[in-house]
Amino acid sequence: MRIIGGEYKSRSIAMPRGVEMRPTQDKVREALFNILGDITGKRILELFAGSGAFGIEAISRGAGSVTFVDNNFRCIQTIKSNLKSLDVPDTVYGIIKADALKLPAKLALAPEKYDIVFLDPPYYRDMAKKCLINIDSYDIVAPVGQVIVEHFKKDALEVAELERLVFVDERRYGDTVITILRRTS
Repeated sequence: MRIIGGEYKSRSIAMPRGVEMRPTQDKVREALFNILGDITGKRILELFAGSGAFGIEAISRGAGSVTFVDNNFRCIQTIKSNLKSLDVPDTVYGIIKADALKLPAKLALAPEKYDIVFLDPPYYRDMAKKCLINIDSYDIVAPVGQVIVEHFKKDALEVAELERLVFVDERRYGDTVITILRRTS
């Protein structure tokens, strides 16, 4: 897999070995960053990080900081290895080995909020819906922040149930759907 734009453009990153995962396709990642526009200085949270491709792409494009979250040891090791191979300064990222469903409660205790929360959970397990409800329940998204969910086209998110987040846009790329929400003021 390659980084699409920014400082690390065209550089390769590794995928975790022995881990069942479905990496975000390059064309979907590129389209998503085109939608997001300038992310310079933004605080980003990547849940279900896998290889860290989204967060590394964000760093490459000028994000202020990225927090990578995954509960799989091999994924954490791969993220560390990818960041090291690119010589990414450790001042712009943090890595947390944790369950993405439980972490928002802990993150809500911190004063800093995230400008962009990206989640790409396993398909077919209602993980996207559960995680989105959890993110909505805790105050981790900045006042003008966005939540981006990559999910299977048949996974219903039921965004009408949310209180702090409102639907903004949805884009389909084959079986993959990107749903964008923003924090209400």
